[in-house]
Amino acid sequence: MSESDADRRNDQYGWIDSLAPDLLRASRELVESGEACRVSDESVAQILTAAIRLYVAKSDGEERTFPPIAGERDSEMTPTELLSAVSEMLRALHLGPVELALWYRRRPDEDSYYPGAKS
Repeated sequence: MSESDADRRNDQYGWIDSLAPDLLRASRELVESGEACRVSDESVAQILTAAIRLYVAKSDGEERTFPPIAGERDSEMTPTELLSAVSEMLRALHLGPVELALWYRRRPDEDSYYPGAKS
């Protein structure tokens, strides 16, 4: 066991790293089997809120970006799934596509998510 593994186990939030792969796997299985209803709306909202909050804190606070979606391209999420979620998140905060367009920016490292990708 490496020293960093031991440090993570002693960190009160290390359980997040341990459980994230299980959460991803379980979500995939629930959707594929048509049983997403087994997870409450409130739990999904809490998970999504936590994930967004952590992503923004890490990317802004550490002044870097990293792929926000697991897997490569659409291996874990389809464009339809993503756009449906983004649309509902915008609606929840009374925002629309115009506000999204104002915040959207091209980054110098934009192609870093997919090395070798052509624009």
